[in-house]
Amino acid sequence: MRTVAIANQKGGVGKTTTAVNLAAGLAQVGKRVLLIDLDPQANATTGLGFGGGATSTIYHVLLGELPLSAVLLNASPAGLSLAPSSPDLAGAEVELYGRPNRERYLKNALAPVNDFEYVLIDCPPALNMLTINALVAADGVLIPMQCEYYALEGLAQLLGTVRRVRAQLNPQLEVHGLLRTMFDMRNRLSSEVGLELERHFPDKLYRTVVPRNIRLAEAPSFGRAALEYDPACAGSQAYQGVAAEFLRREWVE
Repeated sequence: MRTVAIANQKGGVGKTTTAVNLAAGLAQVGKRVLLIDLDPQANATTGLGFGGGATSTIYHVLLGELPLSAVLLNASPAGLSLAPSSPDLAGAEVELYGRPNRERYLKNALAPVNDFEYVLIDCPPALNMLTINALVAADGVLIPMQCEYYALEGLAQLLGTVRRVRAQLNPQLEVHGLLRTMFDMRNRLSSEVGLELERHFPDKLYRTVVPRNIRLAEAPSFGRAALEYDPACAGSQAYQGVAAEFLRREWVE
């Protein structure tokens, strides 16, 4: 089982859109996938059609009240399971504070799980204890990012956190890749930042680029991944390419 955290402390970069559609894309090609919604905003949960609020969530798992298997929901497409979130998760960081090994609660919860080929973790847009739990549990980090100046500053901070987690808590943690999202070819800055990423991260940067696309933004309101909501749109086509490239990179590694 391969676990990948999808993380960026900057909000609004397409992180949850990437988590949901990459998970759906992997499931569509026959992979058994678990998506863990570790964001108290629960956008991945509502984006997969569970907006009514699940009574048992990843919050209860982190606090040791339930095993992970007890909260899983069957999502669409077939082969995709969801560990849902809720706003209660915002209190988990406070409740975990002071507990021994609080950085390893998610890792421990995943230890008995072996039903999946891939686990994707949608992290909150912050470098907090929830994100640290995800990084400690993960084998790799996929970083979605917009091609703008502030995104480069945020990337430097996140890479520094990854280095510290690798040094102190999880020596196996690697940067799986960087994904350019919400890309606008008409924007000169996007192209310039994209070239900077290609220059500094030639082996980590995904060749596939996700464009700005209204259908990607519409899909969550229908409780479906964009790949199911409108498979022919440019955003869905891009995420099919992301899923294919993800598998190629995993196979090489």
